[in-house]
Amino acid sequence: MMAHAASVAKPGFFPRPPAVVRLRMTRPADSMDQLVRQVAERRDRAAFEALFAHFAPRLKSYLMRLGVTPQQAEELAQEAMLLLWRKAALFDPAKASAATWMFTIARNLRIDAVRRESRPPLDPADFVPEAEENAEDGFSRGQSEVALRHALSTLPPDQAQIVNLSFFSSKPHSQIATELGIPLGTVKSRLRLAMTRLRGAMGDMP
Repeated sequence: MMAHAASVAKPGFFPRPPAVVRLRMTRPADSMDQLVRQVAERRDRAAFEALFAHFAPRLKSYLMRLGVTPQQAEELAQEAMLLLWRKAALFDPAKASAATWMFTIARNLRIDAVRRESRPPLDPADFVPEAEENAEDGFSRGQSEVALRHALSTLPPDQAQIVNLSFFSSKPHSQIATELGIPLGTVKSRLRLAMTRLRGAMGDMP
């Protein structure tokens, strides 16, 4: 799963940091700041690869020290690295180092995960319109369905697969875990991440 985040878009794109990246990792801490700026300014994949190789295992270890399970720590570390890729432009070296910034992101993701676990899961009925609807309701429902289809298309393949099996095929989590050959906890964590993404993508749509 870590390799998936490192590739940004293609699983296994960066299976192992090449020599040039390993050399970069031996530079002082301010070089990490420079690599983040390269990602922000040029979407530099080599810079991101170096950052991923440096920070991903450290973030996972940090999250595990906070009491997160190894599986969830790996997923949260991956999500933190994806946020770095998407929001590198927000990094301000005048306020904090790259390391401080990344560990803050990881800590906030962990807090969000705890909050999600304390709330009841999203009811699939939230996406289903009421049986009786007038023309205006029908138009709104059509907009919601379009928004939902678009939101589903933005999910990573592994999360979209879990959503389809759970909601649209009505399969229990244990059956999904057996069919996909993955732990039950992975099914639940992927579903939580997918629901969070769907809420954000749907915005204020009913």
